[in-house]
Amino acid sequence: MSLIIKSLGKLKDTLTGRSRDHVIQFENTHAVIHRDVESPLKNLKQKAREAGFDLAIASSFRDYNSQLNIWNLKSLGKRPVLDSAGNPLSVPSMKPEELVFAILRWSALPGCSRHHWGTEIDVFDRNSLPKDYQVQLIPKEAAPGGIFARFNDWLDTNISGEGFFRPYSKDKGGVSPEWWHLSYAPVSQRYFEQFDLSLCQNVIKDSAIELKDTVLQCLPDIYSRFISNISLPDTRSV
Repeated sequence: MSLIIKSLGKLKDTLTGRSRDHVIQFENTHAVIHRDVESPLKNLKQKAREAGFDLAIASSFRDYNSQLNIWNLKSLGKRPVLDSAGNPLSVPSMKPEELVFAILRWSALPGCSRHHWGTEIDVFDRNSLPKDYQVQLIPKEAAPGGIFARFNDWLDTNISGEGFFRPYSKDKGGVSPEWWHLSYAPVSQRYFEQFDLSLCQNVIKDSAIELKDTVLQCLPDIYSRFISNISLPDTRSV
């Protein structure tokens, strides 16, 4: 029984970003990923290279504290909060509930982010970068005519072969479409099935999160719209 309890506790720590036991550094980069993602990611990078792209990682594993810092800075107006088109909003003029849902369009709750799992990566094509350009990870970069449009089209037809999919490929009324966000389905789907509303509630109750009362009040809606509401992988990715 004690081994089962210990195992469940370890899984919860993995799901909520309080453990790093499941992640490793990827090659000679800043990226940290789930150990099972290393081989398929190397394969995807090689295929991209052969197609003329340099697949680079803008964001990967984030622990609980890193996600908490992002959330709190946005809640306090010290980091930009964007609308669905990627344009800055005026935080001081927003009501608490309005601000919570605006932040959630682009940033997950601490303890409830898929980036805690190490299975999620935000990617771009380094070969397409104009000189001195700062990657923003906003829709216009990947949209037709954007600097990453060709790369985005290539990802469309190549990621599933290595087990990746886009959980935010469509606007389903929750997280804004993020065509750069790839998820490794064989692992992330197992984690996704274990992450429920009660786990989300417990981690928020114990969190030093800004706007906590509003978040807890709205949590069932948040869970259904922004956490469980994803585009599922096709059978080739799982």
